[in-house]
Amino acid sequence: MRKLIVNDFTISDDSDCFVIAEIGNNHQGDLQKAMEMFKAAKECGVDAVKLQKRDNKSLLTRAAYEKPYDNENSFGATYGQHREALEFGRKEYDALKKYAHELDLIMFATAFDFNSADFLAELDMPLYKIASGDLKNTPLLRHVAKLGKPMIISTGGGTMEDVQRAYDVIMPINSQLCILQCTASYPAEPQDLNLRVITTYRERFPDVVIGLSDHENGIAMALAAYVLGSRVVEQHFTLNHTWKGTDHAFSLEPIGMRKLVRDLRRVKVAMGDGEKKIYPSEINPIHKMGKKLVAARDLQAGHKLTREDVAIKSPSDGIPPYELDNVIGKTLAIDIDEDTGFSFEILK
Repeated sequence: MRKLIVNDFTISDDSDCFVIAEIGNNHQGDLQKAMEMFKAAKECGVDAVKLQKRDNKSLLTRAAYEKPYDNENSFGATYGQHREALEFGRKEYDALKKYAHELDLIMFATAFDFNSADFLAELDMPLYKIASGDLKNTPLLRHVAKLGKPMIISTGGGTMEDVQRAYDVIMPINSQLCILQCTASYPAEPQDLNLRVITTYRERFPDVVIGLSDHENGIAMALAAYVLGSRVVEQHFTLNHTWKGTDHAFSLEPIGMRKLVRDLRRVKVAMGDGEKKIYPSEINPIHKMGKKLVAARDLQAGHKLTREDVAIKSPSDGIPPYELDNVIGKTLAIDIDEDTGFSFEILK
């Protein structure tokens, strides 16, 4: 049975969806803003909030670090300066970890490199995320797997061969794994989401939890993903679409995240157990709308019923219409008036 345990939350085929608000760097390097986002995410009902951790100088080539980065979303003159402006250090992570605990909210982060993974390990993160860009980074996958905590990997921009390789690297070391279907475009168009990959993953990897990292504008696809078997959904989160930064435009604001969580909880209940049954709430409406067999006109005792003698009318407090062939040809034992319901007691 596939199962992933994160703190007190057990994720399985029978569980609610584990909803992650991907804050990433939408906090703009502002600790207070990050705390406001944590609080808003908690009020939306999510289970976890996720940040992104990078050791930029070891992660980027010198050319990439020093490349000019002059655009409306830039927080620095070079790409390296831009990334450093958005990066939280130990002080901020300590404060956010404490605040998340006060909110009863799971906090974790994506580790983009070895130093970041070790940084997060020192903070005793309950969970680790690997981004799509590191699906092929087997050294990093091994390193994080050895930390012994549950792992979530996104698979955007990868092939099944890449996903299988990552699975084969991680599982012998750490079986607490979740694989997310992901399309690494921002935002992702519906025709690129390929949600049926969730079914493919569930069949190919029956021992791990499957989920969706959703980059579409909206919440409907996450609901479809749950029906297909996704039990983890990650959605980017912001407090304002107009804030400076590349991710805000396709992130959910609180009203959208609140609706997502609400609908995911509803769809879990709505899926039911697969057994067709009559619910108490249906009895009165079906009585009112349903039909029974009644006399089409006044009829006398001894009359042999024909099709013309029988009408089908509401409510449904008599012989149901599917018994019509068993009523035609029977003889009445008593006189009955038009619209009187037939019963087998008065038929010979």
